[in-house]
Amino acid sequence: MTSRRTFLKTSATAGLTLSFAPSFAFRGAPNDTVVIGVMGVNSRGLYLAQQFAKLPNVVVGYICDVDTTAAEKAAAEVEKISGKKPKLVPDVRNLLREKDLDALAIAAPDHWHAPAAIMACQAGKHVYVEKPCSHNPAEGEMLVEAAQKYNRLVQLGSQRRSFPTLQEATKSLKEGIIGRVYLAKGWYAAGRKSIGTGKPAPVPANLNFDLWQGPAPRREFKDNLVHYNWHWFWHWGTGESLNNGTHELDVMRWGLGVDYPTKVSSTGGRLHFEDDWETPDTQVINYEFPGRVMMTWEGRSCNSHPIEGSGRGVIFYGDNGTMVIPGGADYKVFDGKNKLVKEVKKGDKMDATNTVSATGDMDALHIANFVEAVRGTTKLTAPISEGHKSTLLPQLGNIAYRTGSILTCNPANGRILDNREAQKLWKREYEKGWNVIV
Repeated sequence: MTSRRTFLKTSATAGLTLSFAPSFAFRGAPNDTVVIGVMGVNSRGLYLAQQFAKLPNVVVGYICDVDTTAAEKAAAEVEKISGKKPKLVPDVRNLLREKDLDALAIAAPDHWHAPAAIMACQAGKHVYVEKPCSHNPAEGEMLVEAAQKYNRLVQLGSQRRSFPTLQEATKSLKEGIIGRVYLAKGWYAAGRKSIGTGKPAPVPANLNFDLWQGPAPRREFKDNLVHYNWHWFWHWGTGESLNNGTHELDVMRWGLGVDYPTKVSSTGGRLHFEDDWETPDTQVINYEFPGRVMMTWEGRSCNSHPIEGSGRGVIFYGDNGTMVIPGGADYKVFDGKNKLVKEVKKGDKMDATNTVSATGDMDALHIANFVEAVRGTTKLTAPISEGHKSTLLPQLGNIAYRTGSILTCNPANGRILDNREAQKLWKREYEKGWNVIV
């Protein structure tokens, strides 16, 4: 069954079949060295590699990228920090054979996130995977299953979960600082430009485009796809709601203390430009949850006018006040008469539209949390069991948008009820020859 696939390529053209014997033992002493491999280092992955390399007793031993230029640049940057050059392994299937590899950090395109993470779990490796954790809901469910089955730690890159000030803020919401919280609003605003109309072109010599596509069915190379614009094509990407909205939706779900919605609706479109961009550049998603609780997310990819002075953020509304979190680690609390009663300022520089690290060096807290969890000294702040729920929210929003329907969902697991057209988008088709059972 397609929904039970993992993603080890076994076709003759692959040239290899992977057979993993997972190790179920976590690392021992807190001072053990942790060896990391980073997959996808053209942008966010380069940042991750640098941050991992700065941590004590962490070795970025491997760089995995299908673009030789990006891989060589990342290896050189890691060597500047650590004095040791990582080994370049372009194919993640080969990387996962390395016996000294403890964990895989994944920042490849979205269609690779769950497949690579599932393979890593099967290989006995822990995983740090950037959001979204999956390209579609079925993959998210499979990844949760893989982490449980192979007893692996899988951390989603929802770095705000590791910010002490936001941990404090969400705790205070649950303790009633603004009364019963019944509505949360999140937003993301940027000034992205047109991607134009792509034309078929020769694949650059430094890029293995076949491996770049990996588990996704093959499409021809065009000159406006790699390295960033794939975000806006349904075949490989997931749109702004998962590219950025996942962060705000995760904070809202965290603060409200909810899991799965009962109803989801969405409106939007490619409104600003006329080009190849397929996903919405303007979108509003609405959610209803059990217990008379709602949330809404607004995305504006091409108009950066801020809300509450910030290009991204979250507002919680309660029956006795309001909490504003303007995108980073700061927050404000207002009473029922809109009087400011508490303000927490972390002081870190935050750039909402930075495509590499919008929250600056605060991300290092989340990366360090993952490493310490691998060592066994702490628990993950964003385990995949929670990460999947937050990734599912924008996925449901996109399904509602693409089908033009209001989704009714099972509040026990988020699955879509009584809507065959929407249910077809729960999973995807894969390139022939990619199949593995979780």
